[in-house]
Amino acid sequence: MSRPAVPTRADYRWFTEMPTRWMDNDVYGHVNNVTYYSFIDTAVALFLMQNQVLDLATSTEVGLVVETQCRYLAPITFPDRVTCGIRCGRLGTSSIRYELGVFRNDEDAASAEAYFIHVYVSRAQQDRAVPLPPRLREAATRLLLPPA
Repeated sequence: MSRPAVPTRADYRWFTEMPTRWMDNDVYGHVNNVTYYSFIDTAVALFLMQNQVLDLATSTEVGLVVETQCRYLAPITFPDRVTCGIRCGRLGTSSIRYELGVFRNDEDAASAEAYFIHVYVSRAQQDRAVPLPPRLREAATRLLLPPA
C-alpha cells in the first residue's frame, strides 16, 4: 500500500504563521500531537475573523466542529515557527471541510496535514444546522482548489 504524497505549500490558498512555545514540546523533544489541533483551530478561527465571518461576541451563526483528523509527517520542535495553510476541501449547504497543512519554518513540505469540519448552527439554538453564512461561502470559495 503506497502512502499519499506529502503536501506542499502550493497545495493551499491562505496562510497564517504562529510561533511554537516552550510548553508545546513533550518529553520526546518535539511538539506534542495535541498542539497541532490548537494550531489548526487557531488558523481556522483567524481565517474566519479576518474574512469578517466570525465575530466572537455577535455572530448569530457559528461553526461547531464535528470531525477532525491529523496525519503527522515530520517533527516540529520549539523554537520553530509554524505556518498553517488552508484550503477548502468541501463546501456544503451547512458544512465546510477545511484542509490544512502545518509547515515548519520555511520548509515547503508539510510536517502534518489535517482536516477540520464545521457544521453551522444558530448560536442561540444549536440543535439544527443552518445554511452557511454568505460571507463564509464567499471567502471559502477563494480557498477551493481548481479540479485536478
